[in-house]
Amino acid sequence: MRYVAAALLAALAGDEINAANITKILSSVGVEVDKANLDIVVKNLAGKSIEELQAEGATKLASMPAGGGAAAAPAAAAGGDAAPAEAKKEEKKVEEEEEEDDDMGFGLFD
Repeated sequence: MRYVAAALLAALAGDEINAANITKILSSVGVEVDKANLDIVVKNLAGKSIEELQAEGATKLASMPAGGGAAAAPAAAAGGDAAPAEAKKEEKKVEEEEEEDDDMGFGLFD
């Protein structure tokens, strides 16, 4: 992933996506470059524009399911009383965790 990110940074800067530019970007932040992984990324990106790759990736992402509503359906089918009882238990658990955090003597924003 770091090699792809460095390639995108090189393209954003208007530079050519090649091994030298990716190595330069990664070494500037102290990341050691693995030649095998670098060669794979450069080979796969050769001759392609960033816009072309983004469009191709967007179509692939659009085909993936991205929802969380499926978990709520079985709880509703089991009975209307089950979901509120579970919610109350979770609320009590969350409150207990918050109280434990206060007892530590420090907070994130103190």
